[in-house]
Amino acid sequence: MRKLVLFGAGGHARVVIDAIQAGNQAQCWAVLDSDPGLWNTELFGVPVRGGDDCLCDMIDEGVDAFVIAVGGPLQRALRRRLFENAESHLLQPFTVVHPSAQVSPHATVEEGAQLHVGSIVNASAQVRTNAIVNTAAIVEHDCVVEPHAHVAPRAVLAGGVHIGMGAHIGAGAVIRENISVGARAIVGAGAVVIRDVPPDAVVAGVPARPIVRARSLTESAAA
Repeated sequence: MRKLVLFGAGGHARVVIDAIQAGNQAQCWAVLDSDPGLWNTELFGVPVRGGDDCLCDMIDEGVDAFVIAVGGPLQRALRRRLFENAESHLLQPFTVVHPSAQVSPHATVEEGAQLHVGSIVNASAQVRTNAIVNTAAIVEHDCVVEPHAHVAPRAVLAGGVHIGMGAHIGAGAVIRENISVGARAIVGAGAVVIRDVPPDAVVAGVPARPIVRARSLTESAAA
């Protein structure tokens, strides 16, 4: 059984641990988080051991795989940075699939992706590395969810939708068939997207319209 370290000790980490424990998929060995106020606490029995500087200690203890357990729209750059740092230590990205998730045998789910409670990934869809398909979200046929993107709870991607690297699709949003959402874009909760969304844009509403450029958000998240 793989021995895992999780990065991030917030609410999404609880969802991740719950999914892993529900499927008895691996051993959650420890959680790392940059907030000292969370150190020496536990998440469902998994200790929060310290910050990222403890990673080498985890490896010495036999940890061989990792999960990125942060998921907020302003944590997109952080998710990618943590992922690349863990890989640079030769750890293996672990794929989280809740037992209730429904995945077509004709879909592709890459290493490090996360499929949470009640999510659906249909035929010929692709969910790429470190992407999240969250609670009850639907990724229909022929969709592509690029690395580090997040499809939030109950969001729906109709057939042939392309979600760019690091994009965030808000809770309950609906993306019409054959639409492209650009890299690092944010789609607001409950939005209905009927036109392509450029990279770094933020859109919201019904139908979705641009409300702000996300470049400053992306840069602040990366700081």
